[in-house]
Amino acid sequence: MPTYPPLTRFANSVTDMMNRIPHDLIALIARLSIAGVFWRSGETKVNGWHVTDSAVYLFQTEYRLPLIDPWLAAHMAAIAEHLFPALLVIGLMSRLSALALLGMTLVIEIFVYPDAWPTHGTWAACFLIVMAKGPGRVSLDHLLLGKSA
Repeated sequence: MPTYPPLTRFANSVTDMMNRIPHDLIALIARLSIAGVFWRSGETKVNGWHVTDSAVYLFQTEYRLPLIDPWLAAHMAAIAEHLFPALLVIGLMSRLSALALLGMTLVIEIFVYPDAWPTHGTWAACFLIVMAKGPGRVSLDHLLLGKSA
């Protein structure tokens, strides 16, 4: 067995420790943290069960998405920002929910806030973890689908 210098042994030990971080924990943190971001954004668009006039106004003036009516865009965003985060929290249809919110993130990045790519990249990383590796064992997907979740 070869002997390694102390710095290499230390680096290998740290790497081994990090390799033991369970995906279930990583996926849970990714799901909950990104769900919180989008849920809070959705909450700014509604008053009770109604999309606010100020949310529609934002889509008319600041967001200005091409090819979609601002009223419809505001309502679609409010629904998406509540539905998909809720599904991520309980871990149901997690990969689909992550994909939907990644799509929304891309729209925001391309059409609304193109200079916010560091933030949007962080969001994308959370979505990609869930999409690529699944929601982890702490999810309804795992309970219902087992390892194929």
